[in-house]
Amino acid sequence: MKKLIALMLVLALAFAFAACNNSTTPTDGDVDADANDLVNELDQDIFTMPETLKLGLDASFPPMGFTDETGAIVGFDIDLAQAVCDYYGIELECIPIEWDNKDAELATGTIDCIWNGLTITDERLENYCMSRPYLANRQVVVVTNDSEIATLADLAGKTVALQSDSSASEALEANEEVNSSIAQKVELLDNLTALMDLQAGNVDAVILDEVVANYVITENGYPLTVLEESLAPEEYGIGFAKESTDLCAAVEAALDTLKADGTLAEISVKWFGEDKVIF
Repeated sequence: MKKLIALMLVLALAFAFAACNNSTTPTDGDVDADANDLVNELDQDIFTMPETLKLGLDASFPPMGFTDETGAIVGFDIDLAQAVCDYYGIELECIPIEWDNKDAELATGTIDCIWNGLTITDERLENYCMSRPYLANRQVVVVTNDSEIATLADLAGKTVALQSDSSASEALEANEEVNSSIAQKVELLDNLTALMDLQAGNVDAVILDEVVANYVITENGYPLTVLEESLAPEEYGIGFAKESTDLCAAVEAALDTLKADGTLAEISVKWFGEDKVIF
């Protein structure tokens, strides 16, 4: 409602500006520019933001959010969140968490949001205040280059690894045919550990996010292959506590502006080589 009122004020003020400016006749572009400036000012006025946005993440989830060789937490999601915080003039604090404890961390206020390649699911829509989707993804199967596994059907009788309490686990369980055919499901702390186990021969395949698989394989030159056939398409969103509707709306408002001015596209090109943002 606040956002609607703000936008109505913007339109009213924009037309008032056009009508009352007697010295020159503004062009449509002039009015649009002034309206956009007013949107930015109103966005920053109508939302109450915390002095610090506490972002919870699995710090081993490249390229969305991970710890680099210097010990700094970096990534696509981190850059998005930093842009939002810069927009509002607040600080960003990245807090590594155990992924299977994320609900408790959010509920107790240890973190303000889960912003780390969080797949939008029916369960999360029910339990969180979820943002609109901003990136498309798929749950894929990764095998070694010399593996005999070429399709989902080939997983029958195999040992499959994935991150515990992840959307990969949900995608596997949702595919009853594949889930019932595998010999063993190994749940690990993070995707990077699962990929290391795959290369060591401890498991036959790993199910994980396509954006993560492609980035890790390319960056490290791992002798691994992503199967063309996927388990499930999905979209990423930002998860907030159910009652944090104002904070969610504030972040979305900033992302709308950052989408319009090209900032989101610039960040996407930095990490993916192309604009993949769907916000």
